[in-house]
Amino acid sequence: MRIIHRKIELRALEGPGWKMLYGRRKTGKTFLVQNFIDYDEFFFVGRDGVVYDRANGETMTSAEFMNVFPRLLKDGKVVVDEFHRLPSSFLDLLHAYSGSGELILITSTLWLARRVLLGKGSPLLGIVTPLKVGLIDEREALVELSKELKGRELVEASTYLREPLLVQPYKPPLRGFLTDYLFSAGPMIRELIGEAFTEEEKELTAVYEAVMKGIASGKRTSTELSSLLYSRGLIEKDNPGVLQRYLSILTDMGVLRKVPVVGKRRKKFSYRHLSPLLDLHFYIEEKYAYTELETPMEFIERAVNEKVPKAVEGFVEALLSKVYGLRPVRIERPELELDIALQGFKRLELVGEVKWKNRVKGEEVKKIEDKLEKFDCRRVLVVPSEEVLEKTPRRVEILTAEDLLELAGESLKKIEGE
Repeated sequence: MRIIHRKIELRALEGPGWKMLYGRRKTGKTFLVQNFIDYDEFFFVGRDGVVYDRANGETMTSAEFMNVFPRLLKDGKVVVDEFHRLPSSFLDLLHAYSGSGELILITSTLWLARRVLLGKGSPLLGIVTPLKVGLIDEREALVELSKELKGRELVEASTYLREPLLVQPYKPPLRGFLTDYLFSAGPMIRELIGEAFTEEEKELTAVYEAVMKGIASGKRTSTELSSLLYSRGLIEKDNPGVLQRYLSILTDMGVLRKVPVVGKRRKKFSYRHLSPLLDLHFYIEEKYAYTELETPMEFIERAVNEKVPKAVEGFVEALLSKVYGLRPVRIERPELELDIALQGFKRLELVGEVKWKNRVKGEEVKKIEDKLEKFDCRRVLVVPSEEVLEKTPRRVEILTAEDLLELAGESLKKIEGE
């Protein structure tokens, strides 16, 4: 059984007190607690409010559970999964017994997590310690998967296996696995997004889907997305401000991430899919409507080969931002668009390009040199291995798959030593 140990989240769960795990569905919250945390009682709340005792398989009503809960809390560590499905009076019950025993709450509803943690007058404000569980950390994916993979396959697999639901079924090579997976499981991915909207008490409308498809196809700003949706008759006016609500909700739900654009006086953001799997899914859906129309596997394979190198770019940028404690940004000027741009407190600290291919020609290396030399900071070129380069770049640091693994390992050791 392949397991990627999530030591970063586990460290945050250590120690006494009440904890609340929250995040998008299928990010491994329940698996993390079930397999790596010691507990005495584990309860799961169904959509109908029925409470399941995971230890003995018995069920009880929410009222019955709330009656026995205070006693259970005094006797040991209790886990309540999808606790948001219990009546609102459960929050008052928690407030009444705060400080008693140890408790782990798990929820997939980010709106409730925010209300519980930050809402004015919340009964749990300051009582529970929050822990957001998203995709697997890039560093942990690399280090754990290096036990069975190396080189190009290691980086590509680490990019996509940050999505926990892919960890177990994955079989190398990654690109072939993704092609087969999407060909057979594409509709399931759409249901994953639909479930997330249901939990957030929102409706997955055509506007939301068009936004996610547009971003997967390269429309990254509200201006570009507004023009796209207006042309399709999904919004009444070509007005970027109309889309801000949709983009904010998708960002809050953990579907999108926004990156500041530098070089503009007014605030502007570029949007990306957090999950490379969802990015790939919506890209293929935009091109072929593959979950509704019969689509040859060759079409999906072509899309996979187009998107994997772009996904690796995002993976490397996120990895280096965590290794060096820098913030990803986007450069406003199109002629200076970079695969990697990381900013410190006030200035760019690291810029770079990613050439994830079998051969990088000499003229390509020259163009990279010329572009990166315009920036007075650390400059890097990321490639699968140095053998793919026809020419060694000047004044540009080369990072290979092996270098990325080494950086990830060193960063994790620092965290463990803190």
